[in-house]
Amino acid sequence: MHHEDHEGHEGHKQEKKSTLRVLRALRGLCGRTLLVWVALGSGVTAVSLISVDQEIQVGRDANAQVKKETPEIADAQVLSYVRGIGRQLAAHAGGPRYPYSYSIANYKEINAFALPGGPVWIHRGAIEAARNESQLVGVLAHETAHIAQRHAADQLTKSVMANGLLTLLGAVLGNGGGARSAEVAARFLAGGYMLKFNRDDEREADRVGAQIMRRAGWDNRGMLEFMQVLREKQGRDSSAVEVFLSTHPAPAGRIADLRSVVRAGGRRDSTRFHQIRERLGRLGPAKPMPKA
Repeated sequence: MHHEDHEGHEGHKQEKKSTLRVLRALRGLCGRTLLVWVALGSGVTAVSLISVDQEIQVGRDANAQVKKETPEIADAQVLSYVRGIGRQLAAHAGGPRYPYSYSIANYKEINAFALPGGPVWIHRGAIEAARNESQLVGVLAHETAHIAQRHAADQLTKSVMANGLLTLLGAVLGNGGGARSAEVAARFLAGGYMLKFNRDDEREADRVGAQIMRRAGWDNRGMLEFMQVLREKQGRDSSAVEVFLSTHPAPAGRIADLRSVVRAGGRRDSTRFHQIRERLGRLGPAKPMPKA
């Protein structure tokens, strides 16, 4: 073995030992079993170690920051309607018992997003783009599924690793949060709060979201139909779905995947949905999202 190779080998061994020490320390701080996997063979270390409690805590702080920066729909009737749908979906979601919440951003662009630990946001533009209630429910069910499947927690883990926050996170796990949790949330949001999940996560969120819809009593073909609405809008005016496409896969691919998942049956529409859309129209125009 050459001298340089020997040094590199020894350095890699030290890196492994250092990583394992970090993992043992974090396990001790948390006092609970953590999901941990370490890829050491290539010299790149990856760790997934966000507990549900920690995910909820950081997500709560992240949501508070999003609320400070985002114009919200505060109309009691509109909020009650959307949150009522959200409660029904959350009641039929699997996974951990998250404190789900549903908020409406007063933005004209079509979009929706999930934060770690329970918060779901939908843009006013997405509500107005839906043509029946099951289409709106499909959007909310997809984001609910992201949380239920812990996709947002995975994104939080990646953010922690990318920004070198292991020490900070370890301190949060050890002392129960407080200001340090808010700091993790702030750094998590630094790259933008609209998370871009990978293709497998999006496919799973569609599949699980469709199941949640059906268990909650809605026709899950609405999820497929909303993708078709987006594809139509994309063909007429790509700017109408530009924000959506920046954080989600193209509608065409999702339509193909959803065809094998959805089936007829359940509630498709309601008079209340159309009343809410009309009420939104009387609130004045929605705001455009600020340019990055």
